[in-house]
Amino acid sequence: MKKFTKLTSAIVPLNIENIDTDQIIPARFLKATTREGFGENLFRDWRYENDNQPKADFVLNDPTYSGQILVAGKNFGCGSSREHAAWAIQDAGFDVVISSFFADIFKENALNNGLLPIQVSEEFLKNIFTAVETDPKVKLTVDLETQTVSIDEQVLPSGEDLGGAESFEINAYKKSCLINGYDDIDFILAQKELIEEFEKR
Repeated sequence: MKKFTKLTSAIVPLNIENIDTDQIIPARFLKATTREGFGENLFRDWRYENDNQPKADFVLNDPTYSGQILVAGKNFGCGSSREHAAWAIQDAGFDVVISSFFADIFKENALNNGLLPIQVSEEFLKNIFTAVETDPKVKLTVDLETQTVSIDEQVLPSGEDLGGAESFEINAYKKSCLINGYDDIDFILAQKELIEEFEKR
């Protein structure tokens, strides 16, 4: 996996709650056994018409929005436990998904595959959506080492500041794996010298 330490990026806002894994990657596209190629079918049924023409009103088809951070509504990744959901999001160019709540299995699948799921408060999530509605090019900075996500400074005409930051929780082991670019096997191999010393003792 590639290393992840810090990312500053524009965002793609998907302000929909209860997005399940069948919407993320429909079951009919799960035949492949490698991780590549799933991105083109990410949110397939929301993204394309029956004749495969892109739906102009869907955010992934809107050139206004781009970036490596997907921001979604509450309860993201519910439904079946397919690992392909994390593959599809990653293959579409996203490194981070932000929501106010993730289904546990999706969260584990994401972390195991180098996709960082960040759970924030509902209030902070609302601030992110408001910020991107005001300025589609607004950027977020995700700092894994300090476990913070921040909105670039942005002041509304009313004078309200939509900047700010919030900390997030992450399993210490998974954090270490992401920072070093390790999957579970890479992590074990990185302990080779310690394992050999232990065996000698």
